[in-house]
Amino acid sequence: MNVVPVLPSQWNCPMLSRRLVLMAVSFVPACSSLLSGGEKPNIILVMADDQGWGDMAYNGHPMLKTPNFDKAAATGLRFDRFYAAAPVCSPTRASVLTGRHPNRSGVFKWGYPLRPQESTVAEVLKTAGYATSHFGKWHLGSVRRASPAHPGRNGFDHWLSAPNFFDNNAILSLRGKAVKTTGESSMVTVDAALEWIGGRARRDDPFLAVVWFGSPHSPHRAVDRDRKPYADQPMRDQHFLGEVTGMDRAFGKLRDALGPLGIRDNTILWYCSDNGALPRVGSAGPFRGHKGQIYEGGLLVPSILEWPARIKSPRRTSVRCNTCDIYPTLLEIVGVRPKHQPTLDGVSLARMIDGKMPKRPRPMGFWDFRARGISTPSAKWMRELLVAQQNGDDLPPHASSQKAAELPSPAHPLDRFPGHAAWIDGHWKLHRIENKDGSVRFELYDLATDPSEKTDLAADQSKRVAQLKPGLTDWLKSVVGSYNGDDYVKEPAR
Repeated sequence: MNVVPVLPSQWNCPMLSRRLVLMAVSFVPACSSLLSGGEKPNIILVMADDQGWGDMAYNGHPMLKTPNFDKAAATGLRFDRFYAAAPVCSPTRASVLTGRHPNRSGVFKWGYPLRPQESTVAEVLKTAGYATSHFGKWHLGSVRRASPAHPGRNGFDHWLSAPNFFDNNAILSLRGKAVKTTGESSMVTVDAALEWIGGRARRDDPFLAVVWFGSPHSPHRAVDRDRKPYADQPMRDQHFLGEVTGMDRAFGKLRDALGPLGIRDNTILWYCSDNGALPRVGSAGPFRGHKGQIYEGGLLVPSILEWPARIKSPRRTSVRCNTCDIYPTLLEIVGVRPKHQPTLDGVSLARMIDGKMPKRPRPMGFWDFRARGISTPSAKWMRELLVAQQNGDDLPPHASSQKAAELPSPAHPLDRFPGHAAWIDGHWKLHRIENKDGSVRFELYDLATDPSEKTDLAADQSKRVAQLKPGLTDWLKSVVGSYNGDDYVKEPAR
């Protein structure tokens, strides 16, 4: 079934048009030494949904079959300490698009929409001549036509997207129109992306394709061919492992297609996951914790970057990197610099791509804000949209997306940081845990000697705790200020 006709987007929304015009005049070019022969690279960002650090054969999983991921890890730049900005899905996705910790824009947990005030990588790259597209899981707002938070309102020209994870034979949103797809979910996503990429490859202008799988999110429903290698395992494990293998198979098809299209050499293909391992079925490797936790197992994810024009021989790095780093890295590579850039948490990894970044230039902050997620039943919502549109009707965006642009009122106080935060400075990791009653306790780990966070050194290393606290506190205050809207450019009064 052909569900992705390659057509130019024609937007008739005055709010969006005004936003893009404002952005077009607020970005100025910046020099970059990373462009190959002066040509801007194509960019493909691929992300898994709930794949932990240990859910890769190349990271030592005893059963998983991931031959295509293994090839990429053996060919490009392999990140051995790559962190999701958050321990759950929607927040990390916001960090990829903005380069900012997700709490700055109020994307605290799953299902929260991305604020329209944010500048996304798609919007920025459009000012440098990029065509842009999104395929697969969105989970940053409603994907209905009138939504202020769908991919099109965030800089994507073309999109075939789901409001959350999706399974096989899914109903997806093609620029707001519900369409029924047929096939294994990861392969459906890649086939749609390749149809669009194939059309772009024949043109001179570069492209950004964001390809976000819905696997291996539960419930796990692997197709028979992907379950078969694990036939001797319990059925639950067969389906989980099979979804990872299905994702690997789709990734391999995407990766292998770039050569025949004539674009492999100057295409950045960057892969990662959105949070750490699932409890029970997933693997965090040797690290403590799992999805939903700020300990290493909830944050560390597999990540691989291939760009043959620049990465001519395989490398591994143990430098601590973050999904927030994707945005500033791509902007430096392409050579665009926002004139009014809100506070960034990520750093450019451009020097690392050339093998010239032996350590991270500044600390990383994490904050799992105490809040409930927003239920986002993708299959149910997309069935409802399909039926409504078949009957000649449409549906309004969901309530949370309608309020996407709202700032907190009253403003959040600058001295309360509910939930679990952490600060990684070098190899030291300071945890700050604020309970519901406002009481706070700290934990300290030396990740160089204790990567599994087994031995809390806070009592024995009180001076180290005192040294790290101000950096974490200042960062938390900065995040709250952003959440309150302090770093958005205000439009002049008329």
